Amino acid sequence: MTLRITYQPWGETLAELVDAGRRAEEAGAETLWVSELHRSATGTAAALAAGTERARVGTSILLAFTRSPMVTALEALDLDELSDGRFVLGLGSGVQRLNEDWHNATFGKPVAHIRETVRNIRLFWESCRSGDPIAVEGDWEPMRIRGYERPFPIVRTDIPVYLAAMGPLMTRLAGAVGDGWISHELCSPSYLAERVLPDLEAGIGRTEGKQRADLDVVVSACCSIADDLAVARRRVAGLVGFYASVRTYADFFGFHGLAEDQQRVIDAFRGGAGADYLADTVSDAMVDALTLVGSRDDVTAQLAAYDGIADSVKLSPPTHGLPAEDTRAAQEEILAMIADLTGATR
Repeated sequence: MTLRITYQPWGETLAELVDAGRRAEEAGAETLWVSELHRSATGTAAALAAGTERARVGTSILLAFTRSPMVTALEALDLDELSDGRFVLGLGSGVQRLNEDWHNATFGKPVAHIRETVRNIRLFWESCRSGDPIAVEGDWEPMRIRGYERPFPIVRTDIPVYLAAMGPLMTRLAGAVGDGWISHELCSPSYLAERVLPDLEAGIGRTEGKQRADLDVVVSACCSIADDLAVARRRVAGLVGFYASVRTYADFFGFHGLAEDQQRVIDAFRGGAGADYLADTVSDAMVDALTLVGSRDDVTAQLAAYDGIADSVKLSPPTHGLPAEDTRAAQEEILAMIADLTGATR
């Protein structure tokens, strides 16, 4: 299998998360990813960077519009220094309600907004040591800086920038300007091959000299390993329900023939069920189509279906609506599988 194995560690505390990341690194995971919702992505990335030695540390994702591009650029430089050049900046727009209602941030037109954000971050990295003024226009992120010169060493001015994208326009942008693309938490091999890759390749074609090999295609795969299939499905059903409650994902579920299944989840959500507690409304068909579930042999075979389509897989344990001990048990199974896949147990 040619897939690069990467992992998003979980911990009830930061200490447990860092320990899981360290063990994933020892098992052979090439990149450790951190998310941003219940923790700050930059804070968690800093903890992982300090607690590991070899694996890359990436954000999957850092919310792009809740910080200024300059703050994001500075945080990335600091994290790259802390990790000795192992940092990956993964950016995503998030949804409009989260940006505007939770963070009082401007959402705007997200594709254009992300494009300007990435432009500004890279321009700042290139210019911040020289003291040269920066002046760029933009509908969403104009930037004018004079009299600024960073007095600290910089490990790299070309930190990799990955973009999370689901819709076709954002996916094409990721292909055009990103060093990598990160999938939604639910992304089947068929959806990746038929819907995502054509848009990524269209975006790559817009950038002179860029080839498909220049883009790291990272598919996210929530994973639940247990010899009892019912147990494996139960653990991951809450995550599927969480995303199925969002009506804007209707095309995604419809692609998999799961429109009616999604509607049942939406109805339960509208009836008062919390977004993290929809597992009972999620069908086995939804779980089987969109996650990696079953025995280790089953999951290994499901994982192999991404080989030759994606470049990297980001494995993660289920968390939504689960007690900590269930997520912890799921994580232990994944770490053991990673060690087998990479040969670390040999």
